[in-house]
Amino acid sequence: MSTAPGRHTDDLRGPAQWHRVLTLLADVSLFIGTRSLWSQAATHNLFLVAVVSLCYVSILAGGILALTVRRTRSLARLDLVVLLTALTLTACAWSLNHAGGDEAVLTAQAARELVAGHPMYGQPWPWLFHGPNVALTPTIEGGYDLTYGYPPLAPLLAAPLLWVGGGGAPATAAATIALITGAVLLWRLLPVPWRSAATMACLGFGFLPGYARSGYPAIPAMVLLIPVVVGWPRIGRGGRLGTPGIARAVCLGAACATQQLPWFVAPFLLAGIHAVRRGELGGRAATAVCARILGIAATTWLLVNTYFIVHEPGPWLGGIALPLTQGAVLHGQGLVDVSLYFTHGSDHLDWYGHASALLAAALLALYVLFVRRLGPAATVLPWCAFYVATRSQDGYYLMMTPLWLAAAVTVPLSDFANAWQPRPRWLGGPRRRPALAGAAALLVLPALVSAALAVTGRPPLRMDVTAARRATARSLSTLSLRVTNSGDTALTPHYMLTTSHGMSRYWSLTRGPATIPAHTTASVELRAPSGRFALPATADAKLRLRAFTGDPQTLSTRDLRPAELGRWEPPER
Repeated sequence: MSTAPGRHTDDLRGPAQWHRVLTLLADVSLFIGTRSLWSQAATHNLFLVAVVSLCYVSILAGGILALTVRRTRSLARLDLVVLLTALTLTACAWSLNHAGGDEAVLTAQAARELVAGHPMYGQPWPWLFHGPNVALTPTIEGGYDLTYGYPPLAPLLAAPLLWVGGGGAPATAAATIALITGAVLLWRLLPVPWRSAATMACLGFGFLPGYARSGYPAIPAMVLLIPVVVGWPRIGRGGRLGTPGIARAVCLGAACATQQLPWFVAPFLLAGIHAVRRGELGGRAATAVCARILGIAATTWLLVNTYFIVHEPGPWLGGIALPLTQGAVLHGQGLVDVSLYFTHGSDHLDWYGHASALLAAALLALYVLFVRRLGPAATVLPWCAFYVATRSQDGYYLMMTPLWLAAAVTVPLSDFANAWQPRPRWLGGPRRRPALAGAAALLVLPALVSAALAVTGRPPLRMDVTAARRATARSLSTLSLRVTNSGDTALTPHYMLTTSHGMSRYWSLTRGPATIPAHTTASVELRAPSGRFALPATADAKLRLRAFTGDPQTLSTRDLRPAELGRWEPPER
C-alpha cells in the first residue's frame, strides 16, 4: 500500500520529541495550585470536587499519551485536551475565588458608577478598602490612592457582568473571561506543534489566572495585544494593511484604552514595523504604513474614551495619567530594594523615576539603532525600564509574558535581516564597532547616573524612639519619637511601621510639629491606625519605622529592636 508523496508524512514519521516534551510540560504545569483548589472545593462545593478530580484524570492520562502517541495528529488533539483541562480548572478557580483585590473592587465600582450615570474618574471610594484582601496604595504625600486610575475599557467590559455579584466579582469575571479568550486565541494562532506553549504561558503555573481573579485590567489589555504581536513584522507587508492589519491596529488602540502598560510596548512595535517596512519599501511608504496603523489605533482609543472626554475631561485626564503622577511609595522587586531594605533610605527618590524614564527612552533608541539584532525583543525590552522605577513590582512584566511567547514563536530574527537601521556618518567608517558601542553607552549613561544618585542618597531624618505604649501584649498604640532633620530643606514626614515587604497605613500625628525645619530636632507623638498596630509574632521578623516626605521625595528608615518598644503592663483591676 503506497502513500502519495508529501501526504501524511508527518504522521508516518511521528511527532517530534520536542513536541512531546512541550505537551508534557503544559500538562505538568496544570498540577500547580490544583490541590489547593481541590481542598477549597471540598469545603465549599462538592460538584467542583468532582470536576477537579476528573481534571486530575485528564492530567494523568495526558501525561501517558504525550509520551506514547504515534501520530502527530493525535498529539495535536491531545494539545486540545490539555487546553480544555486548563480552561476547566481556571473556571473552577474563579467560581471559588472571585472577590478580587483592590484592582477588582475599583474597576467594578467604576462600572457601577458608569451604569448609574455618575462620574467615574476623580471620585474617592474609601469604603471599598475595608475588606481583608483589599490593599491600600499609600502615596508619598501621606495619603492613599482611592480613585480609579486606568483607561475606561476595563469598566466598560465589567459593566455587562454586574449581575455576577457584589464587590469585585464583575471585574474578576471580565478579566478571567478575557484570559480564557486570550489563551484560546493564542493557542489557535500559534503553529500546531507550539500550541501547548500557549496553554502553559496563559493558564499553566497559576500566576496569570491568579492575576485575572484579582481583576487586573492589564489582563484584558494583554489579551488585546496577542493578535497584534503574533507575526507583527508582517503587518503592512507590501504597503497594504488589509483587513488583518486594520484589525490589529484596532486591537492596539483598544489595548491602550484598557490599561497603561500597552503604552510602553506600542512605540517599540511601531518602530520595528517602520524599520522592516522601510527596508522593504523605502522611507515614504514605511511612514505611510505606520501612519495608517497609528491613525486607526488612535481613532479606536478616542472612540473608547470619547464619552469621558466630553463629560468629565479634567478628571478623565487625571485618572488615566494617575499611575504616572500619583507619587505612590516605593514598592517592588527592582532597584528600589536598595533604598527599602539594604540601606536606611535616600534623599534622592525622585531619581528612580528619572532613571526609569531615561532608560525607557534609551532602550527605544537602542532598539531603533540595532533593530536587526533586537527586533524580536520588542515585547520584552520595554519592561526593563520598570526595574529601576519607584514601582517595580514583577507583575508589570509577568502579566505580559504570553506576548514574549508569541514573539518567540512567530517573530524570527530573519524577519529583520533587511530592516533599516540609522547609520549616520559618524557611526560608520573603519571604526564602526567602537563608535556603535560608544553610542550605546552614551544612551544608557543618563539612566545609570540617575539610578546611582537614587541608590546612594542618604536618609535625611534620624528617628529615635523615646517612649512606646502598648495596647496589648502584641500590639502598639502610640510611639514617641525624637526626629532630627539633617538635611538642608524643611521636611514634612509621614510615618508608618512595616513588618514585611509591603507598606502599611500611616500613623497619625497627635503631638509635635508636622514640618521639621532643616538642621533641627523635634519631638513627636504618633498614634497607630485604628488605635493599634499588631507586632510580628516571631522575634526574627523585621520591624521598620519609615518616614516618607513628598517634597522633596525622601525615605528615612529605622530598624526597631523589641527593647525599644517597652513592655506590656496589664491594667490594674
